[in-house]
Amino acid sequence: MSELPLRRAPVAGTTRTDAITDVALTMPLFVAYHLGVIFLPVRNAADLVTSRLAELAAHSLALYLGLTLALGAAVAGGLLFFGHRDKLRWESFVLVALEGVLYAMAMRYVASLAVGSLPLGPIPGLEQTPFGAVVMSLGAGFYEELAFRVVAFGLGARLLLSLDDWSPWVVYPLWALACAAGFSLWHHLGAMGEPFALKPFVFRTVCGLVFTAIYRFRGFAPAVWTHTLYDIWALT
Repeated sequence: MSELPLRRAPVAGTTRTDAITDVALTMPLFVAYHLGVIFLPVRNAADLVTSRLAELAAHSLALYLGLTLALGAAVAGGLLFFGHRDKLRWESFVLVALEGVLYAMAMRYVASLAVGSLPLGPIPGLEQTPFGAVVMSLGAGFYEELAFRVVAFGLGARLLLSLDDWSPWVVYPLWALACAAGFSLWHHLGAMGEPFALKPFVFRTVCGLVFTAIYRFRGFAPAVWTHTLYDIWALT
C-alpha cells in the first residue's frame, strides 16, 4: 500500500497565503490583543469587537477573558477538526514572524528614503509602557490591515473592476495609492489623531503602499505580522 503524501505548509515568501492560513497565523495576535486591551484605557479605532465581547460578557472581566480564550480555542479546534493541522505548525509562525521582521526593516528604509526618519509618537490617552505599546501594536496590525488592505483595497478594487471594463494594471496601482493615503489620513482623525503634518502623512502613505504590496503578493497574515512588528519596533 502506498503512503499518503505529507501535507506541508507553504514556504514563507514563495506564494500568497490562503484564507485558512491567514486565520491560523493571525488568530494568536488577535487573541493576545483582546486579552490585553481590556486592561488599557484606549483601543484601536478600527476595533469593533472588544465592546461587543464586553457587552456579551456583561462587563465581567473574568467572563470576557474566558470568551476571548474560548474564541481562540474554537478557531484552533476547527482547524484541527477539518484537517488543517499543518496550518498550526510552529515553523509557520516562526517563518511569518521572520518574514515580517525583514519586511518591516525594508519598509522603514524605503519610507526613510522618502521623508527621513520618523519614529512613532506617543499614543494619546495611553501611558507609554512596553505592555501598552505591544498590545496597541497587535491591534493596529490586525484591525488596520483588515480595514485598509482586505476591505478597502481588496474588496474596493474588485468593486471598481466590476463597474467598468477598466484595466487591472491601472486600477490596482491607483487604488493602492488612494487606500494608502486613506490609511495615512486615518492617523490624523478623531480624538486620538495626530495634528496633520505633511512629513508623517507621506511617511505613512509610503508604509501603506508597502503593506498593500505585501497583502497583494503575500497575503493578509504577512501584512498583519509586518505591521505589528514594525509598530512594536517603533513604539518601544
